[in-house]
Amino acid sequence: MNIMDFNVKKLAADAGTFLSRAVQFTEEKLGQAEKTELDAHLENLLSKAECTKLWTEKIMKQTEVLLQPNPNARIEEFVYEKLDRKAPSRMNNPELLGQYMIDAGNEFGPGTAYGNALIKCGETQKRIGTADRELIQTSAINFLTPLRNFIEGDYKTITKERKLLQNKRLDLDAAKTRLKKAKVAEARAAIWAEEVTKSEQEVRITQSEFDRQAEITRLLLEGISSTHAHHLRCLNDFVEAQMTYYAQCYQYMLDLQKQLGSFPSTFLSNNNQSSSTPVQSVSTPSVLASASASLPSVSNSIVTSGISELKSSSGNRKARVLYDYDAANSSELSLLADEVITVYSIPGMDSDWLMGERGNQKGKVPITYLELLN
Repeated sequence: MNIMDFNVKKLAADAGTFLSRAVQFTEEKLGQAEKTELDAHLENLLSKAECTKLWTEKIMKQTEVLLQPNPNARIEEFVYEKLDRKAPSRMNNPELLGQYMIDAGNEFGPGTAYGNALIKCGETQKRIGTADRELIQTSAINFLTPLRNFIEGDYKTITKERKLLQNKRLDLDAAKTRLKKAKVAEARAAIWAEEVTKSEQEVRITQSEFDRQAEITRLLLEGISSTHAHHLRCLNDFVEAQMTYYAQCYQYMLDLQKQLGSFPSTFLSNNNQSSSTPVQSVSTPSVLASASASLPSVSNSIVTSGISELKSSSGNRKARVLYDYDAANSSELSLLADEVITVYSIPGMDSDWLMGERGNQKGKVPITYLELLN
């Protein structure tokens, strides 16, 4: 027998097997054929595997959404991953916001209160962006990858063996159906006894193959418990990564809050109306709200009257410098935090500035960096 004849016979046998399974499956659905039921333990294992696969997919997909909310970015990363290429590095949202703040602060002037605050906020946002990248990378390695490996590896193997088990069961039940028909025909003397013997032998073979495949499938399914234990360890790693991320963000914002809290307590607008509320901790909004409701009328009047008096007179006052200031040009005076200088106003000067003197040095100084002394 040549190879061509062998292939033809094999194709014919495969076609016969497929047809037999299809007929058996159809008759089972129509209630015209009996079906061999799997034992309860194996059914429970199959149900547990399906449940694990379903929830693993949902958790994995939602974790991806949490770590990367932008759907277009997720699609891009998926495409590059399938092409086995590294995705181009781009700024994430906190980093982009931070860069905008820094650029704006430099544009407004690092020596101004607002510009300085923007730069500090921008630097903090960029640190948060870096922490965000580290969270994504750690979570991808320690959490998402093991979950994806289960879906694309272990569960695919389980599905393959389960399908093979289903085919073996159909072969077994088809053989049982043929045996039953053979025995009926024998009773009617329509066939020889050897046909029954042949059918009985076929049932024994298919039963043996089914039992063997059922055992293989059971062993694979019992590994789901180990999968749960492994995923539990991965979940702990994910929680640790989140704890580290949120702790870093909290510390960054705490440091930023302290830096902003050192800004001057008096911020004057161009129309000389002032507010003495400092940039400070906002951990107790209700307390701050009640305090601001009772104090502004007094503090504002003191600050406003002091500045107005200084600007309307030809005298001078002592002022304490609240924090460092680098002069932007030769017409300004550089300042050091906590030093005391003499300040006065000259006609036509911008409302946000005063003239300052330190020994033989003098120049314009921003009012927001000063605290007038009595």
